[in-house]
Amino acid sequence: MTYLRFEAPERDLPPEYHEARRNAPSVYDLKVEADLRDPATPAAVFDMVETALGPVSVLVNNASGWRKDSFAAGDVSVTAESVDAQFLVDARGGALCIAELARRHRERHDDWGRIISLTSGGPMGFPGEASYGAAKAALENYTMTASRELGRQGITANVVYPPVTDTGWVTDDVRRFVEQSDEHWHVAPPEDVAEVIAWLCTPAADLVNGSIIRLR
Repeated sequence: MTYLRFEAPERDLPPEYHEARRNAPSVYDLKVEADLRDPATPAAVFDMVETALGPVSVLVNNASGWRKDSFAAGDVSVTAESVDAQFLVDARGGALCIAELARRHRERHDDWGRIISLTSGGPMGFPGEASYGAAKAALENYTMTASRELGRQGITANVVYPPVTDTGWVTDDVRRFVEQSDEHWHVAPPEDVAEVIAWLCTPAADLVNGSIIRLR
């Protein structure tokens, strides 16, 4: 698992999120702090993981440089900084991780692999989080391209669109929004989403490739 620490003022998140992160139990034996804004990071992370655990065959793209930005007056404006914060992590970082997995897969003549990218937003955009939605759309497209280019090499590539997932940021206002929404049906615990991702990595999902799996 990779992670990147940031200062609270850099993100408009409720204090409950930061409290949950501080108190969350560690369930990972290998944690690597990594900044995907650096193009050298994917190869460095793969090197560290393969040294500790062996060849990497599964890639889950779930990193984000999330921040709010908008074209609407009065909101946080779309700027070069807000665009780069999203695209360098969500889009370019994800693409370089896919490329690194594919390169190592070919070099060792492997015949099995999995790429799962997490997304949000959709073709109608993401009001209030314009660059986040756009960067996720780019990651979706990279993943769909990988599904077509790498499928015959034994690598499947799929996208998971999770429901509202309570990783510590969900407030009572968010829960009320979900209850009244025609698009969002559940506030899900992270382990429910993880089960779907884990299933995509099993032999039962060998024929699932190039799909966007929406969870509600």
